[in-house]
Amino acid sequence: MPRSDTALIMIDIQNDFCPGGALAVDGGSDIIARINQLQADYAVQVLTQDWHPKDHSSFAENQNGAEAFTMIDMPYGPQVLWPVHCVQGSHGADFHSNLRTDSADMILRKGFRSAIDSYSAFFENDHKTRTGLEGYLRERGVHDLVMVGLATDFCVRYSAVDAAKLGFHVTVLEGACRAIDLDGSLVAARKDMLDHGIRLVD
Repeated sequence: MPRSDTALIMIDIQNDFCPGGALAVDGGSDIIARINQLQADYAVQVLTQDWHPKDHSSFAENQNGAEAFTMIDMPYGPQVLWPVHCVQGSHGADFHSNLRTDSADMILRKGFRSAIDSYSAFFENDHKTRTGLEGYLRERGVHDLVMVGLATDFCVRYSAVDAAKLGFHVTVLEGACRAIDLDGSLVAARKDMLDHGIRLVD
């Protein structure tokens, strides 16, 4: 029987992060079959979904024509500028059609406030504004988290590190994740996760 104190957190497995999408992660759809198989092993399952308004401040086109993948300073800290992606209600924001979603207990939408991005499933990028996921997991009696999805070096990384800081025991299944790897971001992400006591396993 699946353990009731362990949750599978499936991060941003959406069309725009898969091949053909606006912010495609190389091999992004290759992990879906494995994630579908994993679901039977977890009593608590959460899907996260990037859910941006069209005027989101992290979109390069909304920053006076700035180039995508460059950095700017926002009131809450450094911010990567992205191509327009995962716009609310769009096909790109939908979960990939091959992903099983019917057994999920919760779908958490993040990044829906125009003025601030949200990589983590627990906090927005100011590291103060909570999403409510921690409270939900505590109410369910969850202590251990297993994280999979997209992308290893951004939303998976920040979700994992925040969860570890909140006292959860966190495992990232790297074989069920894929990375953007922007200017060494994957190496930095792995170090950050290991430094926070997160288990990285294939």
